[in-house]
Amino acid sequence: MTALQRTSIVVGVGSEQGLGAALARRFAIEGHRVVVSGRTESKIAQVARAITDSGGNAEAFTADATIESDVVSLFDFAEGSGHSIDLVVFNAGNNVRHDFRTMPAALFEQTWRVATFGGFLVGREVARRLAPLGRGTVIFTGATASLRGKPPYTAFASAKAGLRSLAQSMAREFGPLGIHVAHVVIDGGIDGEKLNTAAPQLKLERGADGMLNIDAIAQAYWHVYLQHPSAWTHELDLRPFKEPF
Repeated sequence: MTALQRTSIVVGVGSEQGLGAALARRFAIEGHRVVVSGRTESKIAQVARAITDSGGNAEAFTADATIESDVVSLFDFAEGSGHSIDLVVFNAGNNVRHDFRTMPAALFEQTWRVATFGGFLVGREVARRLAPLGRGTVIFTGATASLRGKPPYTAFASAKAGLRSLAQSMAREFGPLGIHVAHVVIDGGIDGEKLNTAAPQLKLERGADGMLNIDAIAQAYWHVYLQHPSAWTHELDLRPFKEPF
C-alpha cells in the first residue's frame, strides 16, 4: 500500500498574494497534501486550484475559525480517507484601527474572536488529535502587536497578546508530549495584497526589501517545522532589515 502524503492545514487563507496562500504553496512544494481553509470559498478555491495546476496536492475547505463546528469539520475533513495531520498553521487575524473612546464593543469582541478564540479552537483540535500520536507541529501567526500595545490598535493588540499567551501555554503543556508549538511574530508590513491595497504608498516609501516578502516568511515557517526536537524554537520574530525595533 502506498503511504499517504503528510497533511498540512493552513487556517486563514485569503488572496493568492497573501501569507496564507504562500504558506500553502510552500508546504505543497515540499510534498505535503495541503488543506487550504478560509471564510471566502472563491478565494481558497483559487489558491487550491493554482497549487494543483502546478503539480501540488491541495484541497479547499471553507470554514470560519470562530465557529467550533466549522473547526471540528475542518479537521475531520483533513483526516479523511486515513490521512494524518502533521502540520497546522493558524494564520487568521483582522487588524483594525479605531479610536478607543468610540470603539464599538462588538468590534472589540469580534477582533478577539478571530485572533484569540479562533486560535483556541484550532489549537484545541491539534492537541486532541495529535497529542495521542506524540508528534506534529502547530504554528501561530503573531504580529508586532503581540508584544506591545499602542493606539489605535487596542483591540488587535489585546487579541494578539492573548494568542501569544495561548501558544506559550500550549507549548508548555504539549511540547513534552511531542507537539511542536511555535509562535511567529511578524514585525513589519507584509508585502501582500491586503496591505498593498490599503496603503499602496508604503511599498514605495520603504523601498527594496522594506516589507516582508510572503515567500520568505513561508520559508521561515518551513524551517521551524523541520527543526529537530532537541532544538525547537517556540518564538521566532521576523522583520525587514530596515525595520526599527
